[in-house]
Amino acid sequence: MDIGRRTVITALGATAALAAAHGTASAAQRPAASRALARLLPRHCDQVTFRTVPARDGADAFRVSGTTGRIVVEGTTPAVQLTGVHHYLRSTAHAHFSWNGEQTALPRRLPGLRKPLVKSANVAHRFVFNDTNDGYTGPYSGWDYWEHELDVLALHGFNEVLVYGGADTVYHRTFQEFGYGDAELRAWIPGPAHQPWWLLQNMSGFGGPVSRQLLDRRVRLAQRIVERVRELGMTPVLPGYFGTVPPGFADRNPGARVVPQGDWSGFGRPDWLDPRTEVFGRVAETFYRIQSGLLGDSDMYKADLLHEGGNPGDVPVGEAAKAVEKALRTAHPGAVWNVLGWQTNPRSEIIDAVDRSKMFIVDGLSDRFPTVTDREKDWGGTPYAFGSIWNFGGHTTMGANTPDWTALYEQWRTKQNSALSGIALMPEGSDNNPAAFALFSDLPWSAGPVSLTAWFDQWSAERYGAPDRHAAAAWDILRRTAYGTTRQDSWSEAPDGLFGARPSLTAKSGAAWSPDGLRYETVEFARALPELLAVPAALRRSSAYRYDLLDVTRQTLSHHSRTLLPRIRAAYDGGDRAAFGRLTAEWFAWMGLLEETVATDRRFLLGRWVSDARSWGADSSEKDRLAHDAVSLLTVWGDRGAADDGGLRDYANREWAGLVGGLYTLRWKTYFRELDTALAENRAPRDIDWYAIEDGWIRDHPPYRTEPAGDIVRIARRVAAAGGH
Repeated sequence: MDIGRRTVITALGATAALAAAHGTASAAQRPAASRALARLLPRHCDQVTFRTVPARDGADAFRVSGTTGRIVVEGTTPAVQLTGVHHYLRSTAHAHFSWNGEQTALPRRLPGLRKPLVKSANVAHRFVFNDTNDGYTGPYSGWDYWEHELDVLALHGFNEVLVYGGADTVYHRTFQEFGYGDAELRAWIPGPAHQPWWLLQNMSGFGGPVSRQLLDRRVRLAQRIVERVRELGMTPVLPGYFGTVPPGFADRNPGARVVPQGDWSGFGRPDWLDPRTEVFGRVAETFYRIQSGLLGDSDMYKADLLHEGGNPGDVPVGEAAKAVEKALRTAHPGAVWNVLGWQTNPRSEIIDAVDRSKMFIVDGLSDRFPTVTDREKDWGGTPYAFGSIWNFGGHTTMGANTPDWTALYEQWRTKQNSALSGIALMPEGSDNNPAAFALFSDLPWSAGPVSLTAWFDQWSAERYGAPDRHAAAAWDILRRTAYGTTRQDSWSEAPDGLFGARPSLTAKSGAAWSPDGLRYETVEFARALPELLAVPAALRRSSAYRYDLLDVTRQTLSHHSRTLLPRIRAAYDGGDRAAFGRLTAEWFAWMGLLEETVATDRRFLLGRWVSDARSWGADSSEKDRLAHDAVSLLTVWGDRGAADDGGLRDYANREWAGLVGGLYTLRWKTYFRELDTALAENRAPRDIDWYAIEDGWIRDHPPYRTEPAGDIVRIARRVAAAGGH
């Protein structure tokens, strides 16, 4: 394919290239891709010229060529052009960007290419983000975060970005036109950390009330996000309306008919407005009108009708789906209805009732269950994306079912009458697993099956700046262990550690819905740590190397919780108080070392999470409320009913400084102290009200550092010397 012969240089691109040659290009004159590159590589951006070209047979494509210091990138959109830049940086210059660390030690002049680098996307849809992402990743992140995040997504080839920001203001303004006051709606809207589940119709109110200032500030951020998404040539996927209403809606709106939705994990669900009613049409029209006024129009809207146990009552699901579809099409003719493939969602009645050609399902179970084999049959030929949820709750575990990705994606995409038309990268919490992020993002830009051995070998070079046998050995170990698991055991994420579990001698996971055992050999995994430490000093300077060293050290330490707890239990059951004391002291020594490890990176600091939340508060009262909203999500998740009866406690556990040394240490000290006393007094241990301890700590914990401390290399050496397994 010779894209160069079909090049159409945009006026902006030509202007920017000419101005750059004379050193006078302003940011406003540069094309979008050039402005992004200026943010990412300010010292090299003027060595790259961007040109826009038409799609080849409807497919996005890029072509990178040029000599030293004069690189030409041609692509169908600004985001695709950036994808081309990134593939060039990775393959030619051993440099890259990621969610977690980067390697940008480049020569003064960018290296030329021996031959053009040309790639076409093998699917049209490259979708990113889980519905839960805003909660588990950064509900209080600002524009600095989002600007970089969107640039990195473009570098990785994504063209559809789920944007939930600003939906709270849309709902707030919509229902003021249906009999509700400002204050009661702000009390109905949850705090930002919990809003994703409100938008899924699972709960409401928790963490609220939100202030007008908070709503206004959040919608301004959302406006900047969708503007940048469009500027980069990507599609913002916005929430659609499917019937969620505040309490008492039918009493205030004659002709309305609502169906109570019962409970979800200990929370009362919002009522559902029957989509067949005339009132539903008016609410939907208002919702889309206000949404468009605030955030503009889109080509794709996300709406999960009757998600996770939603109750249709006596409403025919097919007729409801038709009404939801009609409301969307009335507001946005031709728009695609985006749905999450999860549990029984979407129901067959929905699939059978709607225009399947205008529906797009992002499958969250492609790499989860071995029973998922024929999505064409399951969904009647509806277009869908091969998806992965490699992370639940934002756990800090590293690993993914990469053998399934490389085998199943190519097999499903190329089979006869395949409806696979995209990828969907949907960890519940993003900004983790940089190797998984890069590999999954490469699938649409690969010609044929990907060799994992070759891919990870190349990754070790681009990750740290040059080929190195120790780096290659470390990543080959990680490929075969944490990244070598498959869906045969019906899991898609790595097991979380037990240091973050609610204490029990029989604990098998941190969260109730996490794997209850190890999925790979931890002794083999631990061999990656000394290999990383043996990487030459010249390749240890990047943030990418420091992040990986921290992550492998953290996970090596976390494994001790699974090998040590059974020994502690045996000592207790045998009444050996001396052994019990010795082993529990070892437990806390490992926890202390884990706290030191994660304290070296700002992204692993609870204090940063809390500080970000407090910064959004209008006054001291709201600052406290938002901090509680943010920290509760990581710990108890909700009130006592949700935490205990609903099973949500520690769902979002993570090995962060402040959590490990704070709540997690407090819980295990309380527990082991009671067990030790029970041994000394020859009695059964007393019950402990864990929720009371957890809730008390959330509301009155000491302040934690917001800036990192310590040297990860020195700490990693101590861990390796102490015995990795």
